Amino acid sequence: MAFTSSPSHSIQIINASRTNFPFLPMNKPFLKNFHISLSKNISLRVESSSTAKYSDVVVDEEMDKIRRLQNGSDVRGVALQGEKGRSVDLTPPAVEAIAESFGEWVIKGLENEKGGPVEGVRVSLGRDPRISGNTLSVAVFAGLSRAGCMVFDMGLATTPACFMSTILPSFEYDASIMMTASHLPYTRNGLKFFTKKGGLTSPEVEEICDKAARKYANRHAKVSTTLPTPPTKVDFMSAYAEHLRVIIKERVNHPSHYDTPLKGFQIIVNAGNGSGGFFTWHVLDKLGADTFGSLHLNPDGMFPNHIPNPEDKVAMSLTRAAVLENKADLGIVFDTDVDRSGVVDSEGNPINGDKLIALMSAIVLKEHPGTTIVTDARTSMALTKFITNKGGQHCLYRVGYRNVIDKGVNLIKDGIETHLMMETSGHGALKENHFLDDGAYMVVKIIIEMVRMKLEGSEGGIGILIEDLEEPLESAELRMVVLSEPRYAKAKAFEAIEAFRTYIEQRSLPGWELDACGDCWVSDGCLVDTNDDPAAIDAYMYRAKVSDERNGEHGWVHLRQSIHNPNIAVNLQSTVPGGCQYMAKVLRDWFLLPSGMDKILDISQIDKYARNGNLS
Repeated sequence: MAFTSSPSHSIQIINASRTNFPFLPMNKPFLKNFHISLSKNISLRVESSSTAKYSDVVVDEEMDKIRRLQNGSDVRGVALQGEKGRSVDLTPPAVEAIAESFGEWVIKGLENEKGGPVEGVRVSLGRDPRISGNTLSVAVFAGLSRAGCMVFDMGLATTPACFMSTILPSFEYDASIMMTASHLPYTRNGLKFFTKKGGLTSPEVEEICDKAARKYANRHAKVSTTLPTPPTKVDFMSAYAEHLRVIIKERVNHPSHYDTPLKGFQIIVNAGNGSGGFFTWHVLDKLGADTFGSLHLNPDGMFPNHIPNPEDKVAMSLTRAAVLENKADLGIVFDTDVDRSGVVDSEGNPINGDKLIALMSAIVLKEHPGTTIVTDARTSMALTKFITNKGGQHCLYRVGYRNVIDKGVNLIKDGIETHLMMETSGHGALKENHFLDDGAYMVVKIIIEMVRMKLEGSEGGIGILIEDLEEPLESAELRMVVLSEPRYAKAKAFEAIEAFRTYIEQRSLPGWELDACGDCWVSDGCLVDTNDDPAAIDAYMYRAKVSDERNGEHGWVHLRQSIHNPNIAVNLQSTVPGGCQYMAKVLRDWFLLPSGMDKILDISQIDKYARNGNLS
């Protein structure tokens, strides 16, 4: 049934069935030790005790320049001129201060572990091919050296490789930094941080940036370009590629050609001119695969062909065309730093988003029947059905790949078997791979399954593993830009997100109910969050399930504060024709306009979609 446009449409709340996970009632205080005062002329200063009254010399605006570079568990900013309305903020002095603070943080952590001073702390640096990389690398080396660390230069590398450099024998660095801005434009760059325990959390990066902000605000000297000891150059990517080759050879265990298990398979890689070309040359080719027809393997920091992103339509369509033209068995799309991937099956079907999660779930559930799969709360109701039909459990959690991965780790601590954690963006981690979001490792799992299926006599490709996955009838993603100075944008977004929650709880949006397994209120947690130590919040978000008397539960709306940009993402999904457009109308007419949120948010995309059912 298609919806009419009237917001007075007769609606009643339908209670949908829930999983068997324990539920915690939502009656706790929203946050502990957090105070925020919002008024018409908003003024906000949230500061930890470690920075309060630090020094009369500290200038708030100078410190805020560094604090605003935090991007959840990463650091990101504009490194080159060229973006309209954006000035360069990821400067060499900023990067040096952050790298120095990270080095000090690593040293302090090791001293706490060992109960005394430590010497010879070793930190590696890898980077993607962005053209700002050379200049900013010098700043990283200077900062780490200033902190007292020994520095190792990996050169062109991938994000997963940086973590692996802390644990692979003969390297085993104490920590690592990856310089990348993932799929963002060539003008951007950033830093990702690792220790042997994995990637840093948002609170840890906040602590590092806070210390760096004080250094930056009080430092008048330029970045050091003369290092007491130059960085040691290392070829880690060869060792990492060999590590992946060994995994494929051992797990395929080919009966006739063990060392070339991919002989007879044609696999096309689209590296998007990022760091992923190594996978073609040093993994697939050496295992006997035919990689003719692969695309954009040479690193180019200007990314001249398309955005290096498995979610990018151009990237997927070019890869699909290459697979069909060459009659290949598989196509692979990597993002810039290879922590995400997507694939194209032998029939030319793009597999990313929910489809990629379903494919990985099918593979993992073969190996670990009944395991829990953790995803972010934007995944479809059809995916939940797919996972449960294959005997698995589906845990929805907060958007953000670190949130999803950390949820899986915490579930395991609580005694719940959890082997796969994936976000719809393509980030995915496995328990067997150190909970690392590694796009190359995900592809390795898919390739191993493809070869196994062939050896077992299957005539179809990996696409047959998800042929029974239903697709949502409608879905949309819209954005509401926060109308504020950058330093106040997060607070304004928080105000809007909390108003959304209040409207739903007060039944001001008939038929809308906070989804108990996707509400993302970490103070209370989702259905499986039973511990007393809730995760820190890096972005505020809620998901509402939407029902009416004719269709029952037919969709959901998810509002999320972006950690990348000053906006709120609005995701909608529906199983009935016109459902997404109707929900956009209700959101506009029953919440955004009556609440006055249209005064602090640009709702033009919501309005256009509500009127046209699209953004054209």
